[in-house]
Amino acid sequence: MKLTARGAVALAFVATVAGYVLASVFGLGFLMGLVFIAGNLFGAMLVNRRELLSLVVTPPLVFFCATFIVELLRAFSSASVLGSLALGLYTSMSAGAPWLFAGSAIVLAVAWRRGLRDNVRDLREELRSVTDVPRPRREQAFAPEPEGYFEPRVYGTARRDEP
Repeated sequence: MKLTARGAVALAFVATVAGYVLASVFGLGFLMGLVFIAGNLFGAMLVNRRELLSLVVTPPLVFFCATFIVELLRAFSSASVLGSLALGLYTSMSAGAPWLFAGSAIVLAVAWRRGLRDNVRDLREELRSVTDVPRPRREQAFAPEPEGYFEPRVYGTARRDEP
């Protein structure tokens, strides 16, 4: 079974949100981090090889989005939604930083082993082929328009004043 990059990102996102729910239910904060790492690991192992580059850059975004949604839902039950959201984001992102780092490193290691180098090489070649457009010489950099080019056109025939 192979996933697209979107599917792997969705898997990691759902796993992270589920990890937050499980950590809240069981009262074990580290459970969220373990589920986040597991979701990213399975996503990296199941994604198509040609989409590894897209997946490698997403763990921080997935972690932030899942944390934001969870903290936003928690903030709605407080008196000050904005203050609670800011404090909750700060606390959760700080507590989850080691898990985020570990998850990103594991995804990078698995993707590197599965052929991330080939994706990077292909991207470099594609970017080189796009930039191989010849540039104009300095003498040809400015070509003035012919005279009268910007003058308005008059259509029809001129009116003749009849006495």
